[in-house]
Amino acid sequence: MEKIINKKAEALHNESIVLDTHCDALTAMLDEGRPLAGCSGLGHIDLPRLKVGKVNVQFFAAFIAPEYKNVATKRALELIDLFHREMENNNDVISHVKSIGEIDQAIMSGKIAAFLSIEGGEALAGSLGVLRVFYRLGVRSITLTWNGRNELGTGVGEDCPEEGLTEFGTAVVEEMNELGLLVDVSHLSEQGFWDVIKTSRQPVIASHSNCRALCDHPRNLTDEQIKALAGHGGVMGVTFVPDFLGGENPSVDDVLDHIEHVIAVGGPDCVGIGSDFDGTEELPAGLVDCSCLPVITAGLLERGYNEFVIKKVLGGNFIRVIRQVIK
Repeated sequence: MEKIINKKAEALHNESIVLDTHCDALTAMLDEGRPLAGCSGLGHIDLPRLKVGKVNVQFFAAFIAPEYKNVATKRALELIDLFHREMENNNDVISHVKSIGEIDQAIMSGKIAAFLSIEGGEALAGSLGVLRVFYRLGVRSITLTWNGRNELGTGVGEDCPEEGLTEFGTAVVEEMNELGLLVDVSHLSEQGFWDVIKTSRQPVIASHSNCRALCDHPRNLTDEQIKALAGHGGVMGVTFVPDFLGGENPSVDDVLDHIEHVIAVGGPDCVGIGSDFDGTEELPAGLVDCSCLPVITAGLLERGYNEFVIKKVLGGNFIRVIRQVIK
């Protein structure tokens, strides 16, 4: 059932900071040769649709797909180069931000704030020096693993939940704390998650993960993990990928169910949005691209949440973590 965007929901959405911690638009753009400014109707994200969805802050992931594992650093640099070129070509609309002050400045000037992340720690090539270079290039968040195993640790796809961070992975988390980068535990094995919680002195994020209690998929977090993430000051971004929502023909209501479950288990301070736009072929009915994000606001209002909590979910919780972690 599609949500009706009434005037109250529209006004609340417009006055909120709307932040999405994960999309794979860079990969789609590089592979398909489509620019961010285009209005081709392809994929799920472009500048016109981000504007319609009133998105203030969008994370762009440089995703290291398995076929690029042996040339991971090169692939990451190609995606980062594309990101920088798109920022330069569209600097009247969107701005690469590296701190909370730059987010504030972008929003005040009416621009979209673009955060750069890496999805897959194999891009570091086993080197803390490479990590520091990526930081200098403007990367401010790293998803430590994808589904497989790399120098940092084991991902959920290895079917080895008891395998966690390596010694190098622990050193990476510690260095990320020092530099001021967000540590992202989405895709990490369960033991890896607990190793990060034990190691990190700063709150960590799960940029695009859902609730295993509602959908029993290894990519989703257990209630124990959600409680630990919340207790550590962290936030998880509920993702729109149908496989992680559960049920057939998922809709906006399934996304709202996961948001509600996170709030019930971990409280209203540990949940946000991590769409995974352009990283999945299918999306829930009513959330076909980033222009549809106001339906989340409308749905939370329908379920009785007050404006203060809804603003936290739309972006306030992740803004708090960014303010604390990123120097």
